[in-house]
Amino acid sequence: MTEDVGSTVPRRQLGRLLRQYRTEAGVTLDAAAEALEYSRQKIWRIECGMGPVRVLDVKAMCELYGVSDEMSEAMRGLATETKSKGWWHAYGDAVPSWFELYVGLESAAASLRQYQETVIPGLLQTREYIQALARIDQPSASDEERQHAVQVRLQRQGLLTRRLPQPPKLDVIISEAVLRRRVGGEAVMTGQLSALVAASERASVSLRVVPLDAGPHVGAVAGSFVILDFPAAAAKGGRAAPEPSVVYSESLTGALYLDKPAELQAYEAAFASAARLAQGEAESRDTIKRIIGEMRHD
Repeated sequence: MTEDVGSTVPRRQLGRLLRQYRTEAGVTLDAAAEALEYSRQKIWRIECGMGPVRVLDVKAMCELYGVSDEMSEAMRGLATETKSKGWWHAYGDAVPSWFELYVGLESAAASLRQYQETVIPGLLQTREYIQALARIDQPSASDEERQHAVQVRLQRQGLLTRRLPQPPKLDVIISEAVLRRRVGGEAVMTGQLSALVAASERASVSLRVVPLDAGPHVGAVAGSFVILDFPAAAAKGGRAAPEPSVVYSESLTGALYLDKPAELQAYEAAFASAARLAQGEAESRDTIKRIIGEMRHD
């Protein structure tokens, strides 16, 4: 059964097209809001792909921007697709609104390039490690709320082993400090590191470690981030229409989604900087195994 990737990509595609046609028509956000009797925030959210879009809204915006009948019809079709829901909607508040967009993008990605400075990447965390983190970052949450958060993360991990569509390629570069930062005690941490070793042996996963003595690099300045690349989607006439890559950078209460060419170039440079100092995959596995041994003999 094909994985339900929800409406995330259609929302972004539609929003980008509407922004493009509004700009080409010389209509500002404020002018569009006044002409359509919408709030400025509503148009901004539509253009950023932040939620489902009504077909009637797309029709009105296309008329205002002078979009051709053929393109307007195609965009109304995209609007219909924005109403589909991904699996994560079933978890309600366990998935914050600012993270919901990322889960959809992650499910649709062809590859994920991730640099981690703080914790083990979510897609590679064990249940015990996730539970230990939940006690730290959700101190006032109930046991049931924390359990929902744990289940969301575990279900996200299913994309690495799904049959269809093909699982994304996960290319992870991780600071050695993350491996040595004990979360949940020795048993939890050694179990997590052992799981990392096993995950690194999958064909779809590349895991490399930046040793502590490697020196400074741009990735350390940028902080933890993920670059998501998407497959080309079949378009009318047999042409391919690839979804632009996006950078995701998370904070305690929100996240940044960056897709401007200059932003993407900066984070690709940061990833390349970390990659130049990282150990190879085999050496990285040896490093993790060595740290496991050190923890067990402390």
